[in-house]
Amino acid sequence: MNIFRFAGDMTHLISILVLLLKIYATKSCSGVSLKTQELYALVFLTRYLDLFTDFISVYNTIMKLVFIASSLAIVWCMRMHRVVRRSYDKDLDTFRHYFLILASFILALLVHEKFTFQEIFWAFSIYLEALAILPQLVLLQRSGNVDNLTGQYVFFLGAYRAFYILNWIYRYFTEQHFSRWIACVSGIAQTALYADFFYYYFISWKNNAKLQLPA
Repeated sequence: MNIFRFAGDMTHLISILVLLLKIYATKSCSGVSLKTQELYALVFLTRYLDLFTDFISVYNTIMKLVFIASSLAIVWCMRMHRVVRRSYDKDLDTFRHYFLILASFILALLVHEKFTFQEIFWAFSIYLEALAILPQLVLLQRSGNVDNLTGQYVFFLGAYRAFYILNWIYRYFTEQHFSRWIACVSGIAQTALYADFFYYYFISWKNNAKLQLPA
């Protein structure tokens, strides 16, 4: 493992911890897209099917279990917790996320590295993760004002993918048979989706002001 992947993993973990802090400390999920959280839960469940077949390291296994468990816990809270679910912005979170699932699955069937069950679902998870933030970004644009914890969650989530791009570049130049080009292209596209958010996040940080996104 290189420093860029470790930084990406830790940044990803921080984003989840920030979101869990927001939900459990404030008993509110206002400004958080349930549809994005459901997409991420599906991403982790389909990507980490190798938990049943391959063992890489204790660190790798623990991180996979943490991502699966935390994503399912967030979805459960937003759907089932008697207090948290009342704050869910259902009227703003109207993105038709099932189209993203369908498009990602069709693309995985057409463009993959190997036609096996596990590889098809790995490709599906990569494509879906690249698009999973869209419902969240749309919700934030519709709501306008973004609270501090939600803004930090989205920022760290975007930063995690940026670190992974550096990880892939590093691996390309240091490994003889690195061929995860699907992850590289999808990761670049995913990071590009955050560009507008990063700009307004930086402006709000620079001016020490509340984060606001244009409608």
